[in-house]
Amino acid sequence: MSNNEEGLDAAERDIEAEPTGEAGAEPAEDPDTDVRDESIEATTDADAAEGDADEETEDGPAFDENVMADDEADLLIPVEDYLGAGVHIGTQQKTDEMERFIHRVRTDGLYVLDVGRTDERIRTAADFLENYDPEGILVASSRQYGRFPAEKLADAIGARARTGRFIPGTLTNPDYDGYIEPDVLVVTDPIGDSQAVTEAITVGIPVVAMCDSNNSTSNVDLAIPTNNKGRRALSVVYWLLANETLDRRGADTMYALDDFEEGI
Repeated sequence: MSNNEEGLDAAERDIEAEPTGEAGAEPAEDPDTDVRDESIEATTDADAAEGDADEETEDGPAFDENVMADDEADLLIPVEDYLGAGVHIGTQQKTDEMERFIHRVRTDGLYVLDVGRTDERIRTAADFLENYDPEGILVASSRQYGRFPAEKLADAIGARARTGRFIPGTLTNPDYDGYIEPDVLVVTDPIGDSQAVTEAITVGIPVVAMCDSNNSTSNVDLAIPTNNKGRRALSVVYWLLANETLDRRGADTMYALDDFEEGI
């Protein structure tokens, strides 16, 4: 499978830092872990300097809305809601593959993802997933902050979920008791979920992935640009993907954002 510029014929850092080590899911190979953790406490100050902080004004929270190329885009939710969740805040690294999803770089070196492209790709992913039988969709997330919303997505659309450590052989070893044969894989992070992505490639099924500015998309068929480390950001993106997929199916049930948030 190869990723092209449009993909599939189209296709803070959250305020809290994600736990690392055995209790968390920040993979050792993520090159920007230390930089990100150190920048989290400074995010509020840096945002304030640029106008990104949610400081109160007479009209409510003030945000720097310079987060997308198309200021007139009709978004699924108000741009302020994307900003409040930190969906737009990338890392201090970027890959060539993700450059097309980056709107600008902040003075503190963090890349700002184009919220308009995020919104667009959520819709594209929903269009794509609607073509699959619900039980043929597998949602995987090793990242701690992605596990709950990933499970909620699976529950909402009738898919299967594998969160936490992805057991080798889940997609490739028929002798393993937990062996399954999905038709498409959705992951929180191509780095943290590398085992699942590798096995999907091996068996030849497409991969939909939440991708941060530092992710490689060479093994991803459809990338959704987003902060994929933050709790609020992941809750928002998984929530929107669930509702958009259900909408494509003509379902009557829609979910509230609160349904995808745990301990926030």
